[in-house]
Amino acid sequence: MGELDGQVTIISGGASGIGRATAVRFAAEGAVVAVFDRDADAAAAVAQEVGGTAYTLDVRDGDAFSSAVRGVADANGRVDVLFNNAGSGDLRPLHTVDDKIWHRLIDVNLTGTFNGMRAAVPLMLDAGHGTIVNNASLSGFMPTRNEAAYSAAKAGVIALTRSGALEYGPAIRVNCVAPGHVRTPLTAAFEHFPEVFEPVERTIPLRRIGNADEIAEVVLFLASMRSSYITGQTLVVDGGISLPQAGTDVALQQLFDRFSS
Repeated sequence: MGELDGQVTIISGGASGIGRATAVRFAAEGAVVAVFDRDADAAAAVAQEVGGTAYTLDVRDGDAFSSAVRGVADANGRVDVLFNNAGSGDLRPLHTVDDKIWHRLIDVNLTGTFNGMRAAVPLMLDAGHGTIVNNASLSGFMPTRNEAAYSAAKAGVIALTRSGALEYGPAIRVNCVAPGHVRTPLTAAFEHFPEVFEPVERTIPLRRIGNADEIAEVVLFLASMRSSYITGQTLVVDGGISLPQAGTDVALQQLFDRFSS
């Protein structure tokens, strides 16, 4: 038997990257997988790959999210796990972020997570159990330069996770995963400009960029009974990059090298 054998699971942003990797991992553990994504063709392809179903929606649309969640529940009798994964990024100085960009980043990353929780919680409460995993980012703890709106949204996801855990335990566990640098379509710059990111890899204690499958393993842990006494927590999965102090760590290493030689 798999760790999610027979459990009905929903993954938003499930058509690519971490979402797709999690769909594949959940299915391998026996889950019934519903793939939510605004890319209808890609969602259908992943659903076919994992033997699940696809739903086309924009997570910013609360009514559409609720309707899709109800559709999953009607088709399967319940919803056991929700992975709020859909996200969007941008890179520009704070003062150049216009209203349209601000609202897109807040609405996709934070409001989309809220919409998913609001849709799933009543069904889980009625069933007396459920697990929600939200996808934040290391940027929600440690803002990155020129990602003010994205970082603010992801910090909100972490706060929303804690609020959900506080309000809905013991029936529902709500946790969060916060990836660091991970190779996904959202971080395609890693592939296009390897010379830019090679120094970043050197600062990561594990000396490499992560991959989507590694994040999926953590999501599986948080969704499964292996984490049965964990709620309201955010697990950082970053290869250790948040450990060094930016700049200072490099300077201290250079001093060490100079005076130890």
